[in-house]
Amino acid sequence: MLSAEIQTAAYIAASVLFILSLGGLKDQESAKRGVWYGITGMAIAVFATIFGPGVEIGATLIIMLLIGAAIGVVVAQKVEMTGMPQLVAALHSFVGLAAVLIGLNSDLTVHEFATNAERIIHEAEIFIGVFIGAITFTGSIIAYGKLAGRLSGQALVLPGRHLLNLAMVILSLILMVMYMNHAGSWTLYLMTILALIIGAHLVMAIGGADMPVVVSMLNSYSGWAAAATGFLLGNELLIVTGALVGSSGAILSYIMCKAMNRHFVSVILGGFGGAKGPAMDIEGEQVAIDADGVAAALDDADSVIIVPGYGMAVAQAQQSVSELTRRLRAKGKNVRFGIHPVAGRLPGHMNVLLAEARVPYDIVLEMDEINEDFPSTDVAIVIGSNDIVNPAAQEDPNSPIAGMPVLEVWKAKQVFVSKRGQGTGYSGIENPLFFKENTRMFYGDAKASLDQLLTRIE
Repeated sequence: MLSAEIQTAAYIAASVLFILSLGGLKDQESAKRGVWYGITGMAIAVFATIFGPGVEIGATLIIMLLIGAAIGVVVAQKVEMTGMPQLVAALHSFVGLAAVLIGLNSDLTVHEFATNAERIIHEAEIFIGVFIGAITFTGSIIAYGKLAGRLSGQALVLPGRHLLNLAMVILSLILMVMYMNHAGSWTLYLMTILALIIGAHLVMAIGGADMPVVVSMLNSYSGWAAAATGFLLGNELLIVTGALVGSSGAILSYIMCKAMNRHFVSVILGGFGGAKGPAMDIEGEQVAIDADGVAAALDDADSVIIVPGYGMAVAQAQQSVSELTRRLRAKGKNVRFGIHPVAGRLPGHMNVLLAEARVPYDIVLEMDEINEDFPSTDVAIVIGSNDIVNPAAQEDPNSPIAGMPVLEVWKAKQVFVSKRGQGTGYSGIENPLFFKENTRMFYGDAKASLDQLLTRIE
């Protein structure tokens, strides 16, 4: 068994490693090191908690640890990169559920307090922890359903939704006052039900195009839920870790809101990502092209910009994209990548895939760095992207993505879109890019299409 002093020292070391882990995730080159910092910190934290004072190492604890470890290993091996967004959402729900269960358990446990102030603080910790945890739990479940395609990606906008949310929050505050004045545990249970409804309603009211923001927002919620639980349990490490996750998730949400031209408050309240009126009429038709046509255009081109999206992840085409890049650069062509902040369904999704395929970091550029270069680009290749290259964001004020900054690929001399078929994107919005005169549709599975193209580029 560890002494309290050694446990505290271990917690401090773990906290430092968690901070270094977040710092290491600032770019692709240091990301792997950052992940290892996080793994080491968590291992220290778990060890110090299990063998710390006040913990009885019995059969139940050992069995639960083994079951949890086994599930973690299986999930890590089975889930592919395309399933990471919904996995992250599911993991957030676990944090929320844990906060709820710990809070309810603490309410059922008899406590003795030296002063009335201690009792008030303890009851406030229970109530706030359960409230945030319940919102995180149901919100994450709904996010998982939308990301996994089991629920509609369309925003569910109920009449008077903001008043409904406000009424439930006010009622929860009233219940909190009653709970702290010994009205009984029923006030805590009723608030839990209200918070579960609030969490589900908030995320249901958000459209599919904006789900990446929701994932980072729920990440923040889960952090604050963990911090509240840390106060309840008197665990300093849980407080620090929760605060790190909560604050970093909030900052990421703010950054992504700016990237999508959304207001941060609107994300918290829900109810964005829906159409504002009738969609703009689209003229023209989609014109297909085969691998020979794309190869000929690339042979004549001097500059190429590739825009990857979720379709590349689904097709697992990153290796083919990397090989295409290598061959084109070997021919002396200037090849770069344009990455939208919300490409895919998770922040940094495309960067991870390209790094996995060993695409050089220095040619992977953010949207703001590359957008002004499209007019002077010979060929733009869109691989599995839809909403992030949709000109309706600039041209149609009634579009659900109106005002959202997008990669202006249509300004390139030629645009090739690798796409499975003629369907709309995840948000269900039609894309005028596919109908423009300088756009050709390269239909088929992204990996199969690129492999076919590679046979024509030596």
